[in-house]
Amino acid sequence: MLDDDARRLETWLNKGNHGTMQYMERHFDLRIDPRKLVPGAKSVITLLLNYFPKEEQQPDVPKIAKYAYGIDYHFVIKNKLHELLDFIKGQIGDVNGRGFVDSAPVLERSWAVHSGLGWIGKNANLLTRNSGSFFFIATLITDLDLLADVPFATDHCGTCTRCIDACPTQAITAPTEIDARKCISYLTIELKDALIPTEFHDKMEGWAFGCDICQDVCPWNRFSKPNNEPSFIPLPEILDITLQEWEAMTEETFKKMFKNSPINRPKYQGVMRNIKAIKATGR
Repeated sequence: MLDDDARRLETWLNKGNHGTMQYMERHFDLRIDPRKLVPGAKSVITLLLNYFPKEEQQPDVPKIAKYAYGIDYHFVIKNKLHELLDFIKGQIGDVNGRGFVDSAPVLERSWAVHSGLGWIGKNANLLTRNSGSFFFIATLITDLDLLADVPFATDHCGTCTRCIDACPTQAITAPTEIDARKCISYLTIELKDALIPTEFHDKMEGWAFGCDICQDVCPWNRFSKPNNEPSFIPLPEILDITLQEWEAMTEETFKKMFKNSPINRPKYQGVMRNIKAIKATGR
């Protein structure tokens, strides 16, 4: 049970910090009790998958968050979770379990801390001492009765405020607390409005999909190492597609190019809206 985490989430939701992401209000009871997702659940196994890329985008092109360089991670991780569960069944026998990767009401970061993997940084990302924060979090909830790891109990951010200071929209309103309504990732992906509010246009910093600023400036990410997952090899178009090429892109080309990419989430209209917003200030 994640009672303390649930109270923090409830407070965050009551402030309206989730913006238009109403799905975060639903199934609240499932978020804190994994037995309601997997009947008879006794253990939560937390896994991390590195997505830090070997290559970076060319300078002066519309920016894409690193996690979206390759194939949609949902496809990749769900397959890996199925393989892991099949392996466990092959070693142990009949095991009931389900894998999740941010598409169900699971508090992945909280479980990661309870699993001893790291701590929640001031930018609200899970941080690890050995590899920073450029990784996906997945959970496998099972009815296996496993010996629990010791929760991660220390905070290694110290007095550092680089992520808070660097956020152009001041979305980090307090250590570990994000006002999604100001977050560039939210504005470019989750916001369904036809236009990004004009007060954010000169703060977009060239981001067309997502944002990595608070991770890029984090000192712990000096330990990030390039991933070796073939599915995360960057699409060539993402690395060098210019603002002019984005503007000239048709919906048909967009759908073909980003069919299996996270960039497809806000759809063609959403990405074109983002392109217009960053063009408005030339940044």
